[in-house]
Amino acid sequence: MEDPAFWDDPEAAREVMRERTRIENALGGYRALAREMQDNRDLIELGEAEGDEEVVGEAEAALLDLRARAARMETESLLSGEADSNDSFVEIHAGAGGTESQDWAEMLARMYTRWAEAHGYAVEVLEESPGEEAGVKSVTMRVKGENAYGWLKTESGVHRLVRISPFDASSRRHTSFASVGAYPVIEDDIEIEIEDRDIRIDTYRASGAGGQHVNRTDSAVRITHMPTGIVVQCQNDRSQHRNRAAAFAMLRARLYELELQKREAEAQAEHAAKSDIGWGHQIRSYVLQPYQMVKDVRTNIEKGNPQAVLDGDLDAFMSAALAARLGAGSGSSEAS
Repeated sequence: MEDPAFWDDPEAAREVMRERTRIENALGGYRALAREMQDNRDLIELGEAEGDEEVVGEAEAALLDLRARAARMETESLLSGEADSNDSFVEIHAGAGGTESQDWAEMLARMYTRWAEAHGYAVEVLEESPGEEAGVKSVTMRVKGENAYGWLKTESGVHRLVRISPFDASSRRHTSFASVGAYPVIEDDIEIEIEDRDIRIDTYRASGAGGQHVNRTDSAVRITHMPTGIVVQCQNDRSQHRNRAAAFAMLRARLYELELQKREAEAQAEHAAKSDIGWGHQIRSYVLQPYQMVKDVRTNIEKGNPQAVLDGDLDAFMSAALAARLGAGSGSSEAS
């Protein structure tokens, strides 16, 4: 970087600077972890020498927290994919089943929002189509932060809920499905060719809860990419121009993710975890009745506290799925 010719190629220079920042942050994290570990080991020795059980207990608790942080950092070291460090779009669509599935889709949106906020990510809702009675038919969010896509890409697939329906007067058990898709937000300098003849652009009036905040003009935008069948839409802004720009950004992300999947499948077909959201490809079951359990069918990771998972406790599932996806491990059963 001290070379006078370093900035002759601005794009290459920016990429080097981004990589430098990523490495510095990673090294800084490991060094801080090592310092805290040594400090707490010293406290334990001091507390034991002085018979101070309170100091020993606090230091041991801190070491347990450090172990969890170290495990997460170890998994983050696997996030070396081409777009893993990027922000992520997250699309959630209710399956067949009307109000039941629409309520489930809204529960999933809340789950990912809670997970994102717990990890310091910002969440922006770009599109939301309300259900007829409750929940949402679909919602698209942008999760902003380092490695957002690297983590969330493991969540693409069908999610299944089993519960006693709050909408059933007879209190019968229902099974609901919703699909989740995660796609990287890509830089403007990445070339994604979209031919005008391959797309159809529709405008419509934004939907919402009513009142003065709902648009009374056709500002919402829907773009259909005919060759792939991909459909994206945005109604977040009152400006049709800005909604159109955001929808094109989502379409470019979807096409880019499609290309990444093709490359991954070609490179390691036996380990590729392709994000197929067809109804026959569920990745996780959330059972609230007759027993309490969340199980990931890809890795066999289990959690016995569904409410904690629905409140955003997803790290164990994501870590195991990421390790399996990269061929670094096959996951194991975990009860809690």
